Order: sequence, then C-alpha cells, then structure tokens
Amino acid sequence: MKLFVQQLTVLDFSFLHPRRGLVGESWWLDIVLEGGLDEQGMVLDFGDVKRQVKSLVDEHFDHRLLVPADHPALSTGDDEIRFRTEGGGLVRHRGPAESVQFVTGEAVTEETVADAIRALLAPRLPGNVERVRLRLHGEEIDGAWYCYSHGLKGHCGNCQRIAHGHRSRIEILRDGRRAPDLEALWAERFRDIYIGTGTDLAAITRHGEQTHFRFAYEAEQGRFELELPAERCYLIDTESTVENIARHVRERLEREHPESRFQVRAFEGIGKGAISETP
Repeated sequence: MKLFVQQLTVLDFSFLHPRRGLVGESWWLDIVLEGGLDEQGMVLDFGDVKRQVKSLVDEHFDHRLLVPADHPALSTGDDEIRFRTEGGGLVRHRGPAESVQFVTGEAVTEETVADAIRALLAPRLPGNVERVRLRLHGEEIDGAWYCYSHGLKGHCGNCQRIAHGHRSRIEILRDGRRAPDLEALWAERFRDIYIGTGTDLAAITRHGEQTHFRFAYEAEQGRFELELPAERCYLIDTESTVENIARHVRERLEREHPESRFQVRAFEGIGKGAISETP
C-alpha cells in the first residue's frame, strides 16, 4: 500500500554552485510512503506525515546554505566555508552551525537533497513503513523569474541567516497592463543575485582579479559573514524584505519612466510576496 502527499512543504534555501556561485532556490517536496497498514488501517496518518516531515525539513534544510560536501572547490575550518567558483571568484561564509547543511556529493541537486532528507527521515518512521520516496521540484513559472539570496538581520526567525534564498517570479503592471519586457529586464538584473543592505557592507576586498563585497552583522542566532563577487551583489538602502524589494523596483521604474504608473508584484519563493503600487 502507498500513501502520497503532493506539495507537502516548500524549501527556501541557497546553495553553492561551481559556475553560478551562491544561488537562491525554492522547491516543492512530494512524498510517497510504502508499507503495510497499522492498527488504524493506515500506512501513516496524514497529520503525522505532514508534521514529522515538515518539522525535519524546516529544522535541517529550510532557510539554510546547502553545501556540496565533496566538491573539490570547497574548503572548511573554524566555522568558515570557502568555495571557489569556475570564474575565479570566492564565496566565503561564516555563521552558526545551524545556518549550514552539508549535502553528500559534488553537487546540490534535487536528488542529492532528497537522499539527505530520506536518510534523516527513515529512522523516525514506524516499522510498518518499508520505503520512502521523495521528489523535490521547482514551481512551473510561465513568465519572468529570478533566483536571489539575502539575509534579514532583524528577523526573529531563520530569515536572519545571511545566505538563504528563493526562486521567485516577478509581475509588473505599467499603466494597468502587464509589461513582460520590464519583467524580463528585472529578472535578468536579479539573476543569481545577492540582495544586500548597504549598511551591512563591512568591506570591499580583492581575490585574484575580482572585487568582492563582504557583508557582516550580528543577529539573534549569532554573528554572520558573507563574502562574494561584487558583480553578483545588488545593494539597496533598506533591509531586503520582499516588501522593500517590491518598493525598490517600483521606485526605480518610476524614476526611469516618470510618465507611467506601476504595480510591482514581487514573489518570495512560491505563492507569497508583496505588492507595491504607485500612490
């Protein structure tokens, strides 16, 4: 007998990629449990599936930096992670242990992360559950989207972690009509970007021929630092909440096109976000 739950939860996280560097991502999680029936006539109660799996994913994978543990470009030590990209850039992260999750293998993929979740989940399931199948997959988006990473030092939850992210759509209305050209422009501008707060920029450094930005702040969970190529950073004057991102895009559009009125719908991962409109 098989029990399935589709779109059980969403993982919002960032990961290290040898070409793209620091990448924000959002994946749905589907699960299938196979086994015999218990005394209630169930493989496992739906409520227990949702509670146990979501709790595990939230604790170990959501809003973390996922690191390919066996990639040759990775080095670690003293709570610091250093990852060299193919273009010669450096991504350096320092923070509390709970802000990072190492994933076995040379790449962070849907399959390697599913294997890591399964390895943690299997010992927690009752004996009648014989097999667990997991599927991680991105949202199907018809239109413009981008991947971004950020950190919110004032957040009381896990959003305070300096390197977590999202894969997000963007919708822009110009004078009441969708503007796919502007959506594509901003999606390209924010492609694989780190949206940083100007006041958190602690230093401008050089590694090889590349300029890097170093961000640092103290938050409730501890001290965080992140260094990465400046060309992969976009600075704003406020905390990089989705509300402020939507407002920032709208205000830029208004300066560039003062004759028009705009509505910006900026998503933060899947199914949530903020709307900013010309007053």
